[in-house]
Amino acid sequence: MRVTRRNESRIVEIGGPAGRRGGGPSGLDAGLLRPVLSPAAVPSAPALLVIRGVRAIDPTRALDATVDVTIEGGIITRIGPGAAAAVASAEHARVIDGAGLWAVPAFVDMHAHLREPGQEYKEEISSGLNAAAAGGYAHVCVMPNTKPINDTRAVTELMLRRAEEHDGTQLHPIAAITMGSKGKDLTEMAELRDAGIVGVSDDGVCVMNSAVMRRALEYAKNFDIPVIQHAEDHDLTAGAEMHEGNVSARLGLRGWPRVAEDVIIARDILLTEYTRARYHAAHVSTLGAVRIIAEAKSRGIDATAEVTPHHLLLTDAAVIGYDTGCKVNPPLREPEDVEALRRALANGTIDAIATDHAPHSPLEKDCEFSEASPGMIGLELCFGLLLGLVGESGITLPRLLEALSSRPARIIGIEPPTLKEGARAELTLVDPGARYRVEDMILRSKSRNTPFMKHEMTARIVMTLSRGKIVFDALSAGAAQ
Repeated sequence: MRVTRRNESRIVEIGGPAGRRGGGPSGLDAGLLRPVLSPAAVPSAPALLVIRGVRAIDPTRALDATVDVTIEGGIITRIGPGAAAAVASAEHARVIDGAGLWAVPAFVDMHAHLREPGQEYKEEISSGLNAAAAGGYAHVCVMPNTKPINDTRAVTELMLRRAEEHDGTQLHPIAAITMGSKGKDLTEMAELRDAGIVGVSDDGVCVMNSAVMRRALEYAKNFDIPVIQHAEDHDLTAGAEMHEGNVSARLGLRGWPRVAEDVIIARDILLTEYTRARYHAAHVSTLGAVRIIAEAKSRGIDATAEVTPHHLLLTDAAVIGYDTGCKVNPPLREPEDVEALRRALANGTIDAIATDHAPHSPLEKDCEFSEASPGMIGLELCFGLLLGLVGESGITLPRLLEALSSRPARIIGIEPPTLKEGARAELTLVDPGARYRVEDMILRSKSRNTPFMKHEMTARIVMTLSRGKIVFDALSAGAAQ
């Protein structure tokens, strides 16, 4: 690839201990893994950005063609074969040779934990948004399990103010369903919606009381926002540490049965049908949940669902060796669950892919399995990990891109990123030929908790635009190569 400036010079099984950040290059394209450390270096909309001869892929427009893309003042003004011929020689143009690259609609993450306020030693909004930009995300929804919990306008506005100060990838808060996520008193959703939330969730804690869940659905319906449920019957999972099955029996760890997820989703679907509200199932992990959601959609119930990269790639066998990096909530399941999730993603039963980015410090991960906090980072790794699934279980590249961008955008009620003339420039440039290991990346997240450190990535994000601005740039003259 070439950059010029005018007038300027499969199912993966992972064992062993949780990964650490690599100490140096391994020879797998390591020399290209050092983009600009902070999006703050390029915060404004480029006056004229020209991408020549790039493969543009936009499932919402049935677009897959080699084109030129011209962006002026943050707006896509021309797109098509040879469309940049008239402006590429302009004095103020930045021209990118897009040969070998893909331009795709920027990604939208429905489910991330950025830890601020309260646990900034794990992640801050600024570091989390840097990680999101490096992962190709123009929009990130942040969950409410902060300290204090985001159950008031003040916390919502604090998050938005921190994001505005950072001026990178756009942040969208999700507030708690109930005060303190205690499952009793509903939050003031009207005030929270006015403050800027895009949904409600007691993430990490299931709303167990059916009457409270019904009221939440009815209340949220007034504001056309989804109620996002962490589906877990806590009575069935008391003391559980991993998926209930042969592996948990071998390891002597208390098991977490599939039915703990299935019964909550089944109940919630019935309540959603009764209230005619909007329901979203977070991080679906079981084949039973897939069947229930598919049946609900066949009857026209407004129920959507998301799946995480790790539930698409790993099984409970990854826990062998008591790898705390593979401790997640809900837990990694069995191969039949993974296959069901992949097929549900392929056919649209599962709408969206969400990272469930959950940064933790060594304090929470370098300990006994029973004491370890669940979760792994994902914002910077998601696309590079999942591109290898294209062609598996019916998953196509357009469907993968739709699940990462337009579908989650529609669920949370924002304008989906798209590659068309007149649209605000929110796109991601991808190098699909890159091969490197996660351990060789310079991660923007403050945390390193992932079991994928030795995994070979199958693509690299080289540029991200959000709201017309470049928020990540690995092609800049200022980026170390």
